[in-house]
Amino acid sequence: MKEQSSMEIIYDRLIVQQRQNWSRSLLHASAGLLLVGVCLLYVGIFDARKISEGIPSIVSLIGESLPPNFSDARTWVKPLFDTLAMSIAGTALAIVLSLPLGILAARNTTPHKLAYHMARGILNGLRSIPELIMGILFVAAVGFGALPGVLALGLHSVGMVGKFFSESIEHVDKEFIEAVKSAGASPMQIILHGVLPQVLPQMADVSLYRWEYNFRASTVMGMVGAGGIGTELMGSLRIMQYKDVSALLIIILIMVTFVDGFGTYLRRSFK
Repeated sequence: MKEQSSMEIIYDRLIVQQRQNWSRSLLHASAGLLLVGVCLLYVGIFDARKISEGIPSIVSLIGESLPPNFSDARTWVKPLFDTLAMSIAGTALAIVLSLPLGILAARNTTPHKLAYHMARGILNGLRSIPELIMGILFVAAVGFGALPGVLALGLHSVGMVGKFFSESIEHVDKEFIEAVKSAGASPMQIILHGVLPQVLPQMADVSLYRWEYNFRASTVMGMVGAGGIGTELMGSLRIMQYKDVSALLIIILIMVTFVDGFGTYLRRSFK
C-alpha cells in the first residue's frame, strides 16, 4: 500500500509538472503571437483600404510588363557573367577570411580569450552592416564595377560564414581531439588533424549555401553601381521599360534556379 501511494504521489507530481510546462509553453506562444499581431498591425497589413487601392496599380504594372522583351538579351550576357563571377569571387573571399576568424572565435580552438572576443567582435561588426551599404561605400572608394560588389559580398559574408564555422568547431567530438593531443600533436596539428576533418562537410554546406545567397545578393549590388545584371535591371526601371524588366527578372529567376540546383548537386557529391 505504501509503495502504491508513493507511486501515485510521483504520478501526480509528474502530471502537475506537465501541466505547468504546458501552461508556460502556452503563455510563451501567446506572447509571441501577440507580438507578431502587433507588428502586423503596426505595418498596416490589415489596412484593407490601402491594399485594395494598390491592387489596380499592381495589375496595371503587370499589364505593362507583358509580354517580356528579350530583344536586348545578347547585351545581358556579359552583365550576367559578371554577376556570376562576382558571387563566386565574393564567396571565395569570405571562405578564406572566415576560416581563421572561425577558429579564433571558437572557444575550444582560440589561443586566448582576448583573441576570442576580438574575433567575435569582428564577425558581429561585419554581419551587422548590410551588403547594400557596403556596396555603396566600396563604390565610392574604388569606383564602379564588379570589384566593389565582390568586396561587399565577401566581407558581409564573413560575418555569417565565420559565425557558422566557429559554431561547427565548438561542437566537434572532444574525444577525437583528446586522442590527437595524446599523440603529442601541436595546437596547429590538433586543428588540422583533429578539428577540420570533423567540420569540413558542414563548412562545405555553409559555403555552398552562401554562394547561392551571394548570387541573389549580387543582383542587388548592381543597383548601386557594382556591376552585373542588377545595373541593367536598374537602368530599365529608371526609364520605365517594364517589358525589359520582366525579361530580366525571368533571366535572373532561371539563373537562380540553376545556381540552387548546382549547389544542391555539389552538396550531395560532398556527402
